[in-house]
Amino acid sequence: MAGGPGGTGGGVSTSSLLWAIIMSAFVGFGGILFGYDTGTIGGIIAMDDWLHTFGKFDSSLGYYLATNDKSLVVSILSAGTFFGALLAFPMGDMVGRKWGLIMSCLVFCLGVGLQLDTKWATFIVGRVIAGFGVGLVSCLVPMYQSECAPKSIRGLIVGLYQLAITIGALLAAIVLNATKDEASHKAWRTPIAVQFAWAAILAGGMALLPESPRYLLLKDRQAEARQALGRLMTLPPDSPEVEAEALEISTALAIEKQTESTSYLDCFKNNESRNGFRTWTGIFMQGWQQLTGINFIFYYGTTFFQQAGIKNPFIITIIADVVYTVMTIFGIQLIDRVGRRKLLLIGAAGMCISEFIVAIVGVTAGNPTITPSGVEVNLAAQRVLIAFTCIYIAFFATSWGPVIWVLTGEIFPLGIRAKSMSLAVASNWLWNFGIGYATPYLVNPTTTGINGVKAANLGVKVFFIWGSTCVGCLIFTYFIIPETKGLSLEQIDLLYRESSSMYSQLCYF
Repeated sequence: MAGGPGGTGGGVSTSSLLWAIIMSAFVGFGGILFGYDTGTIGGIIAMDDWLHTFGKFDSSLGYYLATNDKSLVVSILSAGTFFGALLAFPMGDMVGRKWGLIMSCLVFCLGVGLQLDTKWATFIVGRVIAGFGVGLVSCLVPMYQSECAPKSIRGLIVGLYQLAITIGALLAAIVLNATKDEASHKAWRTPIAVQFAWAAILAGGMALLPESPRYLLLKDRQAEARQALGRLMTLPPDSPEVEAEALEISTALAIEKQTESTSYLDCFKNNESRNGFRTWTGIFMQGWQQLTGINFIFYYGTTFFQQAGIKNPFIITIIADVVYTVMTIFGIQLIDRVGRRKLLLIGAAGMCISEFIVAIVGVTAGNPTITPSGVEVNLAAQRVLIAFTCIYIAFFATSWGPVIWVLTGEIFPLGIRAKSMSLAVASNWLWNFGIGYATPYLVNPTTTGINGVKAANLGVKVFFIWGSTCVGCLIFTYFIIPETKGLSLEQIDLLYRESSSMYSQLCYF
């Protein structure tokens, strides 16, 4: 799932842990925005009233959503987020992190409002605009967190953004299950309208929080910066501690300005810092995360479970989201204990095995069969499908979910960090869009008639594809990703600069 940490700040020193927790709780609602929206659309497109409103009718199928329409409505959000992520850093530099987030919430609310309409074109435009807002938030929230969080717990607070995404998906599954039986537009309008609350909490919280001191010092707004630092550090703005912190940030900014890249092209230059290798590593790292197939579950899980003959697919989706949330909490704590590279290798292997088991069981025993007495399903096979789908999610949540975002914040040199991170995050959204758009064509059966669309009708066999891509994740990690556990950003920079061969350095770890 997309939308993890960005930002280039070093955090601030503070004696108030409570204030830090309050700050991260407010700003973390940005993750809930994306997680909730991602979890909502998968259930909405399976609701009867939504299909009656936006779907097509076939005498043999009843009301259904054509494959091309399903691809569009699910994936178009990611098209908006792609451009939002690219524009987040310029926006954050122009209007600031705080007001950039508030404006992003307004954009998101506009998109949500349009999705309450019953016209297809308006609904789609609303998805694009909401996606643009999510893309902005996906970069600005962790940017603000990393610049304002206490140094001692900066990694934990930035990591909480990924946790907020999983909580958002879980909340979406709960709301969808509560409204799915409504016989009116309330069935799908209520889950969509709930998103106004998440945006209001984020915008309201940001209105109460100070601007990033790092941004204010970057703009040479010295007095405001000290006021903001005083609030974050719970000290008077003219105290020696605040003055020392402001001096430290100003010194770091001066060094950054000296090394700052002038264009995105510099991110791809193969200089002594190996900018090109590191940028492409970040871009492909994000691509492989999406190619694990995780968003297939969260975008199409409800309809997939329906097609597999599983009763109460909305409940199964809640179970999957609970697993995702709990294992993300567990996984965040493993990153600094087990190590980034080792977790990625274990996670890729675990996901690969789980997905191949789902595919094999689904093909051999999991398909519903039509008999004279009705549709029969193999309950044992269904339980295996559900169990290994949850195991697959657990491996992702403890590895490729949070770890990729940690590495994205670590592997880039200071001079290109902001730009390279924006490229990596945009890559995540681009892959998200491509996979979200292509999946219905892979999974759905071909339909006929005037609205007929050809499709591959893979069904559960699509897990053979996801299992194979996890093999790619394993190979990519083994040959490209170094271990950065316990290393400072400066040491990671030396690791890339001084190793003549990344493979030899990998073997060392």
